Amino acid sequence: MKLTKKYEKLEKSAVKLTVTVDKSELEAIYNKVTANYSKNAQIPGFRKGHVPAKVLVQKYGDALKADTLSEAIDGSLNEIFSDENEKDNRPLPYAQPKLEAVPEMDLTKDLTYTVTYDVLPKVEVKNFSGITVKEPQVTVGDAELAEELKAIQERNATVIDKKDSEAVAKDDIVTINYSELDDNGALIAGSKREGFVFTVGSGENLYKIDDEIIGMKKNETKEITKTYAKDDADADLAGKTKKISVTVTAIKLRNLPALDDDLAQDVNEKYKTLDDLKNDLKHQMEVAKDRRVKEMKNNDLLTQLVEKNQFDLPASMLAAELEGRFNMMAQQFQTTPQQLEKMLTASGQTKEAMTAAWAEESEKMLKSRIIVESLLKERNITVTPEEIEAQYEKIAADGGMTVEEVKKHYSDPRAKEYLIDDAKEQKLYDELYKEVKISKGDKMSFADLFKR
Repeated sequence: MKLTKKYEKLEKSAVKLTVTVDKSELEAIYNKVTANYSKNAQIPGFRKGHVPAKVLVQKYGDALKADTLSEAIDGSLNEIFSDENEKDNRPLPYAQPKLEAVPEMDLTKDLTYTVTYDVLPKVEVKNFSGITVKEPQVTVGDAELAEELKAIQERNATVIDKKDSEAVAKDDIVTINYSELDDNGALIAGSKREGFVFTVGSGENLYKIDDEIIGMKKNETKEITKTYAKDDADADLAGKTKKISVTVTAIKLRNLPALDDDLAQDVNEKYKTLDDLKNDLKHQMEVAKDRRVKEMKNNDLLTQLVEKNQFDLPASMLAAELEGRFNMMAQQFQTTPQQLEKMLTASGQTKEAMTAAWAEESEKMLKSRIIVESLLKERNITVTPEEIEAQYEKIAADGGMTVEEVKKHYSDPRAKEYLIDDAKEQKLYDELYKEVKISKGDKMSFADLFKR
């Protein structure tokens, strides 16, 4: 198509594109549209396909011009954006070009129109000065291994009823009925609940009465008066005194299995002895630690690169990310986005307030992603088949699998593409860590490593 184009950069990675389509092209499109109308128009007194052009213009003049205008704009934009040389000027998939004003349709003149849209930010990451990445110091020793073994014991524990003569103790699983009382000892409407189950000492109950029910026996009822600190995390309790009636209806005890070869074999048939389980568990913990430390280092590096290499994020990109997060939350609640919005409104919240709270974190994540993609492209990072084979072997060693099992997992083209992309990124990070300073970070426990 014979046309000219002009780009003007706007704020926040937006672009204004002005296109002029030659009048000869416009005339050709008009003739094509008219011919199509003539072929399909059914007008009394004329055979289908033989309606004179003059009659068509009289009856469908405005529609002919509107269709010509639409085809001219769509066709010229498609031609521009399909050009490989225009990659950097293509609109984002969720940022459709917006027509600034409907242009005049005159077949005797060139057609000029203007659209605005968002494009992917072009970022040149040049500033690496003063970057120091802190590497958390985490040790997987006997204490950390003991904690993991305890968790395995708890997962394999059996639950048995305590004797009626035995009292509630810390770590027991209790079932209670409770209700809140007013100053006169009368039941407060709507506060009664029956069959509530929790583990004593976990604090996972509304009134935090773990300590108060220790020593109670099955079928015993007790009135508890508790005053809460002014800075209590629960705003409904902070600074208040509550009177609660509690009845214990069941007390159960976790019976932990012994740490022995039998437990190891119950966990997985591949373990023959407790030492087999311990050795594999420590290996898995080391792998998990290394993976998490690497993730934290990468996040630290990207945070600093975002701060030192400022650029604007397209508004449509952030909006699409926030909408995606909201839709994902709806899926987690097994409902629709529309229904989730109604639920929020009913609880005194709004979708807008929730997504606004996510905005800063989402913007940082998107900018980090753009910086990574820009550096991959700028440095032309690629991976060889041999490097992918090495990845297979590492994954197999880390996961206690065979290389053949790993390859089978990545036989799906999309999974294989994900592996290749991940290998490219790791190769990029390896390069970047040669250009910045790495220092020892804070010491932390294995458990705390995964809480951050």
